[in-house]
Amino acid sequence: MKKNNLASPAAKAGHESVRRHNLSLVLRTVRDEGEVTRARVASLVGLTRAAVSSLVEELLALDCVSESGKTSSGSAGRPGTVLKLSRTGPAGLGVEINIDYVSVCAVDLTGTDRVRVTEHTDHRGVPPAEVLAHAARLTNRVIASTREQELRVVGVELALPGLVSGGVVRQAPNLGWSRVAAEGIFGQALSTLRPAGRALAVGSDNEANLAALAELWFGGLGGVRTFLYLTGEIGVGGALVVNGEMLRGAHGFAGEIGHVVVDPQGPLCRCGAHGCLEQYAGRAALLRAAGIDPAMGVRGIAELEQRAAAGQERAVTALREAGDRLGVVLAGAVNLFDPEAVVLGGIYRNLMPWLEESADAQLTARVVSGRWHESGSRLRASSVSGDAARGAAARVVHEVLENPGAYALR
Repeated sequence: MKKNNLASPAAKAGHESVRRHNLSLVLRTVRDEGEVTRARVASLVGLTRAAVSSLVEELLALDCVSESGKTSSGSAGRPGTVLKLSRTGPAGLGVEINIDYVSVCAVDLTGTDRVRVTEHTDHRGVPPAEVLAHAARLTNRVIASTREQELRVVGVELALPGLVSGGVVRQAPNLGWSRVAAEGIFGQALSTLRPAGRALAVGSDNEANLAALAELWFGGLGGVRTFLYLTGEIGVGGALVVNGEMLRGAHGFAGEIGHVVVDPQGPLCRCGAHGCLEQYAGRAALLRAAGIDPAMGVRGIAELEQRAAAGQERAVTALREAGDRLGVVLAGAVNLFDPEAVVLGGIYRNLMPWLEESADAQLTARVVSGRWHESGSRLRASSVSGDAARGAAARVVHEVLENPGAYALR
């Protein structure tokens, strides 16, 4: 009987899977090392030099890595060229849509911001399709700017303030959105603006989740891999990261800490409940308590910070009381979740000097383990790198790092 010399589909799939894994392994090693020779990569990943060289050639062709200069290992043999992540080639793009602004950020494979554009505009009462079309126009401008830097956007991630699942905003009370197919509407609007361009993959997630990922990947957490992240904007968003992975819950909606009830008899929230944390520590609530017009938005937060820094009693009191409410809710979350740290981002980052004492006092009094301060302060401000647009763009980049070959033709 004549033998069939063709590899079986299973064998072929296995070979392709192994090569895909190894390609990602080499690329991630270059990222982790910063600058590294092929010989050093081979020693780190446990592959032969010939195998690593073949994989590196493919990564060079994909414009994922670049090589330059010569370095000596100190041993016999020719000096090797230095590999590092490419500053051109594939890039990720993040689009944060909030109630009064749209921010678009492009990052390269190193995670570096290369282009960022933010436009402030009031989205209250504006139809979702109109908001998403505006975001698509801004995105198209950023894509044009990336091309000037020899970057190639391979995907877009939307950061949205609400319950997001399967590309749909199930509920975003502050925007007034319900069951909005954000990915599809945005993708269609962007494709219309780029009739000659390839369609870009579009993903989406809750903005607090993506801000938490930015903090994990780029922030100052050091070895902390399990933390609770809060972001203050119009609303109060939250995200839970466990051992470096997002904790999403059964339906993807974990982390909605802004709608934990502080007082059942409290003010009516946009979500329909009474006394949510958002009604005491959200942006509008903070400004109102400090005697500042909530319509001032981000300018109002800057004014609040100035008044607090000047020691104005009403501003300091408003922040102290908001910190107190935050501390009560955070203590419950810490008792349930036991994170290594609690990170406050968004508007809370700059307001930490006036929020921290009262919030920390509640945490100290209410965390049942009695170990809140045992390993130093666990309540901290986010870094300036921890924003949702950057986290969204970086998620696209992480997908490239996991499977670079998939982005060869995009």
